[in-house]
Amino acid sequence: MIVPFRTERDVDAVALRVANHLRAGKLLAYPTETVYGLGSDASDAGLDALARLKRRPPTKPFLLIVSGLDMLTASGLAMTPAARVLAKEFWPGPLTLVLRGGEGRLPDRLRGPEGGIAVRWTSHALLARLVSAIGDPITSTSANVPGGAPSAGATGVPGIFPDAVESGDLLVLDGGVLGNVPPSTLVDCTGPVARLVREGAIPRTELRARAGSLAP
Repeated sequence: MIVPFRTERDVDAVALRVANHLRAGKLLAYPTETVYGLGSDASDAGLDALARLKRRPPTKPFLLIVSGLDMLTASGLAMTPAARVLAKEFWPGPLTLVLRGGEGRLPDRLRGPEGGIAVRWTSHALLARLVSAIGDPITSTSANVPGGAPSAGATGVPGIFPDAVESGDLLVLDGGVLGNVPPSTLVDCTGPVARLVREGAIPRTELRARAGSLAP
């Protein structure tokens, strides 16, 4: 099913339904500041369902979307000096940071090989409002299958995942058609020195211009 997601009223109308949907181990497609994403809650059932839909190994981690620093802190994630500066300069926005911490609060299967968990404070105002209303982070990955392009709009999602939408396992939030924006820039902040993993919407030159010597 596709539901409207273009105003604050739309968010408020759908928030409880989305929360219950995710807590039942089901999935969500939604607009972000980059591309349409797919997500679940940070539970084994949700992560299993998301891995199946994406056709990827269940051990490959997904990133988390938060609605602010308070939610990040409540999840037990730790900010290095570099992470704090990068977050101050670029959050909310299309920057994903890999952070240590979260033991006992987040599933270990969210961790990458470096031991950290990828997280982004989204600058999509309606998505941030929804995540805040839910009260917990949600996972995020691009709305595509391996080798395919992410959907630019909600109406394209049923064409990629028809069975999941038809069964009601995948709820689609219609935030309109997004621009041709690269994915988020990904920086590993698990060590003493930040490391650029993927250059995306924020180029390395801008990271260095605004974060100085603490940038990767």
